[in-house]
Amino acid sequence: MTAKRTPYAIQGGAGGTTPAKRRSAAAAPAPDVAAGEGGSAASMAMSPLIDGLLDAAWLVEPQSLRVLAANAQAATLLGIDVQSLCRSDALALAATPQDVAFWEAARSGVMDTNDAQTVLGGADGKLIPVLRRVTRIDPGALGDSRHGVYLVVMRDRGPELRAQAELEERLSELRATLDSTTDGILVLDLGGRIVNFNPRFAALWELPEALLADRDDAAVAAWMLRRVADPVTYSKRLQSLSESPALEGSDVLMLRNGKVFERRTLAQRNRGQTIGRVFAFRDVTESHLEQHRALPSSSNDALTGLPSRQLVADRLDYALALAQREGIAFALLHLNLDRFKPINDALGPAAGDRLLVEVAKRLTSTTRQVDTVCRLGDDEFLMLLHQADMQRAEGAARRVIEALQPPFIVDGVSLTVTASIGIALYPGDGSTPEELLQAADAAMADMKAAGGAGFRLHHQRAGATVVTLRTRTKLDQSMRQALAAGRFRLHYQPQVDLKSGEIVGAEALIRWRDPELGDVSPTEFISVAERSGFIVAIGDWVLQQAVQQAALWRAQGRQLLMSINVSALQFQQADFADSVARALAEAGLEPQWLELELTESILVQDAQEALHRLQALAELGVKLAIDDFGTGYSSLAYLKRFPISRLKIDRSFIQGLPEDEVDVGIVNAIVNLGKALHLEMVAEGVETEAQRLFMLKTGCTQYQGGLCAPALDALSFDALLDRGPDFEQDLPDTGDWIEGSS
Repeated sequence: MTAKRTPYAIQGGAGGTTPAKRRSAAAAPAPDVAAGEGGSAASMAMSPLIDGLLDAAWLVEPQSLRVLAANAQAATLLGIDVQSLCRSDALALAATPQDVAFWEAARSGVMDTNDAQTVLGGADGKLIPVLRRVTRIDPGALGDSRHGVYLVVMRDRGPELRAQAELEERLSELRATLDSTTDGILVLDLGGRIVNFNPRFAALWELPEALLADRDDAAVAAWMLRRVADPVTYSKRLQSLSESPALEGSDVLMLRNGKVFERRTLAQRNRGQTIGRVFAFRDVTESHLEQHRALPSSSNDALTGLPSRQLVADRLDYALALAQREGIAFALLHLNLDRFKPINDALGPAAGDRLLVEVAKRLTSTTRQVDTVCRLGDDEFLMLLHQADMQRAEGAARRVIEALQPPFIVDGVSLTVTASIGIALYPGDGSTPEELLQAADAAMADMKAAGGAGFRLHHQRAGATVVTLRTRTKLDQSMRQALAAGRFRLHYQPQVDLKSGEIVGAEALIRWRDPELGDVSPTEFISVAERSGFIVAIGDWVLQQAVQQAALWRAQGRQLLMSINVSALQFQQADFADSVARALAEAGLEPQWLELELTESILVQDAQEALHRLQALAELGVKLAIDDFGTGYSSLAYLKRFPISRLKIDRSFIQGLPEDEVDVGIVNAIVNLGKALHLEMVAEGVETEAQRLFMLKTGCTQYQGGLCAPALDALSFDALLDRGPDFEQDLPDTGDWIEGSS
C-alpha cells in the first residue's frame, strides 16, 4: 500500500503530496479497524491506556503502519475525528521527508523508543509542531498480536513556541530601548569581563570596529585607560570598585581629547552579594565647563584645596537624603591632629601650614573617589564615607592611622604626627546632619581624652555619650540574646494599588532596638547573621510573626497580602517548605494571603534545585515574587518556568523617574517583560507623585515607598488603614529610620 509513496514536501511543491491527500487516498482501501489482522486484540488492550493519557496518542501496527486506535486528544490536535484517523496510516500523517523515512525504517521492527521534535499536518493544511515519542510494545503484552504495536504520543509545542517568540520579541524591544538611550551602557560581571554594551557606549569611547569584532575585554579596557587624562586615579577607582562590590555612586572622567564624561556606577547586589556592575556614561562636557566657570572660589579650602565646610555640608545633606531613600548606611569621621599646636608654635605658622597640606594629601589617598575629605579649620578634618557600615568605617580609620605613620619632613625637620578619630554612623548615631556631626565630634574628643592616636565609635545610651567598638562577634552574640529576649520587632510597609490608592498588602521588615546598642540598622546585623548562619533562626521568627499578624488582619476583615523576604540560606533549608506550611497551619492563615520574596541571585545559583523548591511552595498555595528585580541576572528560560506571580522593580531604577532617560528605558523594558510573562509588577521606593503617575502609565499595578508611608508598627499601620486611601496626611513618628530594608 505504501511501498512506492512519494516523500512529502513541507511547502507543498508541485511534485509533493499533502497529508490531507494521503489520508484521502488511504481511507478507501483501509478495512474496518476492529477487523484488521492483529488489530482487534491490540486496540482493545491498549485503548484504555491511550484514552487515559493527557497528550495525543495513537497505536500503529508495525508492518502495515495502520493506525489501530487513537484518543480524543489526537483528534483535537489534528482536527480529525477518531474514526477518520483510524482509517489512515502513519505515513499519511507524516509531514516531513524525515518522518516518511522514519516510518519506512520502522517497518523492520528493530526500533524501540524514539524521541523527536517534528511537525504534523492538520486537517486545515497547517503544520502542527509537536514533541513525539514512539515506543514499541512487545507482542506478549498484546494477546493475539503477532507483531506488537507502536505507541505514538504527541505533545503540542505550539503554545510553547508562541510564548518563546513573544519573549524574544520583548527582549528585542528591551535591546532596542537600551540601544536608543543617550547614555553609553557597559555591563561587566564580577571578574571584570564584558557582558554587554550598547552602541552609544562604543561611540562615546570611539572604540574601533576591529576591537569590537574581536570582543577582547582586556583590549577594550586598555583602550579606555589610554584615553582618560588621569589613568592612575582611573585605575584606583576601578580597583576600589573591585574591592567594594556593593559600592554605587557617580564621578567625572576627564579624557585626553577634552571631553568630560559623567560615569554612574550601579552594583547589581542582593543582601551583600554582588553579581555584576553596570556603568552609564554621559557626555557632560559643555555643562561641566559652564559649572566650572561659575564655581565660587569659596567651595574649596584656600590652604589644602580640599572641599570647604559649606561644600561638605551640602554633600552631607545629599548623603542623608540618599540614605533615607535607599535604606543604606554612611559614616562620618571627625579627625583632629594630636599635639599640632606645639609643632606650629615651635616651627612657625608657615611650617604648620605646609604640614597641614601634606596631611591633607595623605588623607585623600586613603579614600575612594566617591567619598569626601574636608578641612573644618585649623588641624581638624572631616571624612564623609558613602555606603559605609561599621566595618567599612573602622577600615577607613585604620587606613588613615597607617597613612600618618611615616614621618613628615617639613623644612628639613622630621615630624611624627598622630590623630584622634571619632566615628558616627547613620542611622544609629543620628538622623540629622547636626546630630551626626556632634556624635563624631564627641567620639573624637573621647579618643583624644584617652591619649589619642586611635579611633572610637560614638554611641548614645540613656542620654550619656559613651564609646564602643561593636565587633562582629559582639553583634552576633547580641543578636542571639535579642531573639531569646524578644527584642526584635516587625514593621510593615504598605503596598498600594496604583489606580485606587488603596492599601492591598504589606511587606514585613525586621527592626532591632537593643538596650545597649540602641537602634541597630538591618544593613549591619543582617550581613553578620548571614555569615554566621543565624539568619535562618531570624527568618523563621519573621515568618511566624508575620503570618500571625496577617491572620489577625484577616480575622478583622482586612484583605491584605503579607510579603516576607527570604534569605538564600533560609530558602536552601531542606525543610523550608514544611516550615512555611507549619506557620500557616498554626496561625490559621489561608496560603494565598502569604507571599515569599526571593532575589534573582537565589534563583540562579542552582536554577533546577530552586525550581523544585518553588514548585513545592507553589503547591502549598503561597504566592512567590522576585524582589529587587533588575539588579541581578535572571535566566528567561527558567524565569518563565518558575511559578512566580510578581516582580518587584528595584528602587534604584525608580529614583530617577521620570527625568532620567536610562531609568525610563529600563523600567519600561522590565514592565513589558513582566507583561509578556503575565506577572504583576510592584514598584519599590516610590517617593513622589511624578514617580507614581509614571508607573501607573506603564501598566505597573502596585507600589510601595515614602509617598504612602514608611514601614510602620502594627498599630500605626492599623491607623493608616482606618484613614482609607487618603494616605498623604501626616503620619505618626514611629522612629522608623531605615525604610524598606529587610
